[in-house]
Amino acid sequence: MRRVSRVAAGLLALAAGILPQAVVHAQPQKPQFQTVEIDGNPGKVVYALTHADVDGDGDMDLVALTENRVIWYEQPSWKPHVILQDQLPLDHVCIAAQDITGDGKVDFAIGAGWPRGGSLYWIHRTEDPQALWQVESIGEEQSIHRMHWADVLGKGRPQLVVSPLNASQGDGVRLLAFEIPGSPARDRWPATVLSAQLNRMHNHLHLDFDGQGAIDTIAASREGLTLIQRDGDEWQGKLLAPGKSGQGDVNQNGAGEIRVGRLGNGRRFLVAVQPMHGDELAVYCEPAESGAAWEPLIIHSGFRRGHALRTADFDGDGDDEIVFGHSDTPEKFGVMVWSSTDADGKQWDSVVLDEGEVATEDVTVADFNGDGRPDIASGGRATHNVRMYLNTTPQ
Repeated sequence: MRRVSRVAAGLLALAAGILPQAVVHAQPQKPQFQTVEIDGNPGKVVYALTHADVDGDGDMDLVALTENRVIWYEQPSWKPHVILQDQLPLDHVCIAAQDITGDGKVDFAIGAGWPRGGSLYWIHRTEDPQALWQVESIGEEQSIHRMHWADVLGKGRPQLVVSPLNASQGDGVRLLAFEIPGSPARDRWPATVLSAQLNRMHNHLHLDFDGQGAIDTIAASREGLTLIQRDGDEWQGKLLAPGKSGQGDVNQNGAGEIRVGRLGNGRRFLVAVQPMHGDELAVYCEPAESGAAWEPLIIHSGFRRGHALRTADFDGDGDDEIVFGHSDTPEKFGVMVWSSTDADGKQWDSVVLDEGEVATEDVTVADFNGDGRPDIASGGRATHNVRMYLNTTPQ
């Protein structure tokens, strides 16, 4: 039987709208990690990280996307395997793992041509295990920036949902859901427009927001945090929070990164970097009353180019911590973990995992050593490196 990590199980529960009973918030302890250098120079920029069981042995492998390559690092030796190199337009900017062909083996969708163009591809392995993977086309969309798999159309199989950064058609960014066709290498991938009114959409996430069983989307854009839901045959957007506002330059408003987590009281929280590439880390706790405002709590500020966010329960106490990475803060860039010290998310404390060693462009979270606890991996921009932080927190 394939093992399912606690991180994956938690995300599945969250996507299904299942929230646990409120937990007793014990005396908090700071998460502890052991740093492992995975690769000192996989490329000029490590644009994105993800994780998948690439070799099918039941262990979680690490996958890095650089400007011209895809590399997977084999657990437990972390031996690198280059599976894509110089086969797509520069630069590669986003990647998402999924069994696209239905053969039980993971494939990868990739966004390329950043920032000048925008093209979508997927890659799959050939019969030769030593060969580079085969490239197939999905479609084109200017300024493609982020992608995630989610069944937002309710078809019983996830779609590839992509968010361009800048508007290419009409007044706003086209948030698109691409369906996998019957013959993904030959047939056209049908695309549904979920939203076309927002601008400077830096990232998005998927969850069952209202517990109705449908997968919704929250977009982080110049307008702030916007909930996008299906209403019959239409898609509606509702502003949950404006993010950072009141700046003279409109592009310095809103939010740029967005994730969801769970508090000790059982309610959810949203965490955002604001504005895009911003200098504030804001937590929005789910209000007790439906329809009430999601009010921000700024737990960190003053950094430069905040760019990476994840949430996971690292200490095993039933609520989630925040992984945060920034890339341009002089001598201070790196990775931090923030923990709520109360059940309601009103107070937060931090521990620095890496300072001045990885100019963090992206992070991913998974159980990388099979001990049942979530670990962290980070990829650098100016530092060009990939690092891992193995979770050693007493449970």
